[in-house]
Amino acid sequence: MSKVKYRFNTKSLTYEKVRVTAKDVIWKTLSYLATGLVFATITILLARQFLPSPGEKRKNREIEALQLQYNLLNSKMSQMEAVLKDLEDRDDNIYRAIFEAEPLPKTIRYGGNGGSNKYSDLEGFDNSDLLTSTTERLDRLTKQLYVQTKSFDDVVRLAKSKEKLIASIPAIMPINQKDLTHAVTSGFGWRTHPIYKTQEFHPGMDFSAEQGTPIYATGDGVVERADAMAQGYGNHVVINHGFGYQTLYGHMSKIKTVLGKKVKRGELIGYVGSTGLSTAPHIHYEVIKNNEKINPINFYYNDLTPQQYQQLVELSKKSTQSFD
Repeated sequence: MSKVKYRFNTKSLTYEKVRVTAKDVIWKTLSYLATGLVFATITILLARQFLPSPGEKRKNREIEALQLQYNLLNSKMSQMEAVLKDLEDRDDNIYRAIFEAEPLPKTIRYGGNGGSNKYSDLEGFDNSDLLTSTTERLDRLTKQLYVQTKSFDDVVRLAKSKEKLIASIPAIMPINQKDLTHAVTSGFGWRTHPIYKTQEFHPGMDFSAEQGTPIYATGDGVVERADAMAQGYGNHVVINHGFGYQTLYGHMSKIKTVLGKKVKRGELIGYVGSTGLSTAPHIHYEVIKNNEKINPINFYYNDLTPQQYQQLVELSKKSTQSFD
């Protein structure tokens, strides 16, 4: 039962009984409800503005987990790139160098990964740039790994043919060492031409020896030429050793091999003479690598001691005139 309320009348100085009508009760109730509703609305708006909802908290946790996984993935890819870079350097500068193979061109190692539309299916997302760059990086790494694998396949094949490579590389002098006791050599480089008396580049080495001194193949290979058709060389032989190597033997008095014959290192192929453009019996010897004539002085390590090799180097430097 509700309590009876009184109100003091200041004019009559008496207490008067307060009459509460239904309208007053309804109005007061509505006022309380309105005040509470306004307060609740303000509280909800502030909470939504400054406090994350349970769904947002869940999404934030998922984003943090994905960010962590992305950072770990990036770290692993960086480690893989560093390891791959080391493998590539070893491949080009050690493994291939051992077997005298050219390094892989950068256009093959780091070639393109496809057209501009390759990653179009990743566009239109909030993190499209991140997805595209990560996918492109992974594709590039995958391609480099594939190229490196194929390169190692080549190195394995080269290793299996190492024995053949060692036997094929020119590694002895074209005439016997004992026949060079009193030999005069003309080295690789600029020399005075014996006939024209002009400075010309001498693309090989001249070994003087008596007429009829045996001439030997300096490495395994196939006779590519055996005739007197080249200007200046007279009777001469060219041997293709494979692996980019060729050797030429000029001014022979007699050729003792035939075109297409497979020869072994140390096999007789002819005799010293003075045919062609020559002033005295000798052999003109050239080493050719990938169609470029190089200094033969670097290819006598199989049959000379260090002292003998040094003596030969000094003789070739002192000579200022060739025999052809």
